[in-house]
Amino acid sequence: MDLSNRKQTLLMTLVERHIRDGQPVGSKAIANSGALSVSPATIRNLMAELERMGVLASPHTSAGRVPTELGYRLYVDALLKTSIKNADDIIPLQQDLHQLIQPDQSPEEIYNRASRALAELTRMAGVVAMPKRKVTTLRQVEFLPLSERRVLVVLVVNRAEVQNRIIHTDKEYTEQALRQAANYINHHYAGQHLDDIKTALVQAMRSEKAHMSQLLATSVDVAEKALTTQKDNTGDYVLAGETNLLNMAEGDNMHRMRELFDAFSQKYDILHLLERSVSADGVQIFIGREAGIQVFEDYSLVSSPYAMEDGSVGVLAVVGPTRMDYEKVIPTVDITARLLSKALNKL
Repeated sequence: MDLSNRKQTLLMTLVERHIRDGQPVGSKAIANSGALSVSPATIRNLMAELERMGVLASPHTSAGRVPTELGYRLYVDALLKTSIKNADDIIPLQQDLHQLIQPDQSPEEIYNRASRALAELTRMAGVVAMPKRKVTTLRQVEFLPLSERRVLVVLVVNRAEVQNRIIHTDKEYTEQALRQAANYINHHYAGQHLDDIKTALVQAMRSEKAHMSQLLATSVDVAEKALTTQKDNTGDYVLAGETNLLNMAEGDNMHRMRELFDAFSQKYDILHLLERSVSADGVQIFIGREAGIQVFEDYSLVSSPYAMEDGSVGVLAVVGPTRMDYEKVIPTVDITARLLSKALNKL
């Protein structure tokens, strides 16, 4: 939308005042801010024009104006086109995030720390969606016998992801037999995809069927159950700080808050929205109904993808009211995504 410099300045000033106070903003407040060197009458005319353009709205109970979704969109686009924060502002933010996200944790702990960092720094809800892995590559496996024909499987896959599984076998195996089977698999198949390992073991079993060793038989039996790729481990996220949103709720939108919390627990809609940000170049923002989800009518989502060296990509985001402090949230999301990528790639 082609706005004059005066209208752009007025919009930026009004949105920032509304974000800060949460109240409709009148022409007197704009005049007192000193942002425009014009009379209050001129400001009222400019506000009326912006209202006719659909950028501002006038609540029935007040003479002031509030931004519409279009108004917030114009404001956010202007922020994204400029230097959002200068170096003096970014440095302490990076220091805060470095303290919250450390590369000496498991990937799951890093995801949790990142979501908590987003929540603590923005006082809103922080979401980190797990990356979708194209492959699951074996680094090492260990088998430990349990009671009642159960075996504890310790898998180290991809870069340094540790998975613990308990499987049920058809017979009892000694600790020595399981250790030999693990050593056999690690020696011959480390670095290969889990599904490929199972296929290779079955082929080896068929080719040596007449003289199949007990070691190979044990390896095939245990691997068939232990190396199954989990198909549902790519559709999840960690969430922190959702209770922060309760502090920002207003009486007339508590039903929206309940619907949002339901969406958090159901996960599908949130994951679908985050999926739209995976291929984004940097920060992406959904304001109100732009999300295409009814429960987001009074909320915004600011997201950014993060990447790992193996090609997998995830998304992190901040969810908060449409009247969020975008000037702070946008760089926080952007820098957190960069630090999360760096921490995960150091594992």
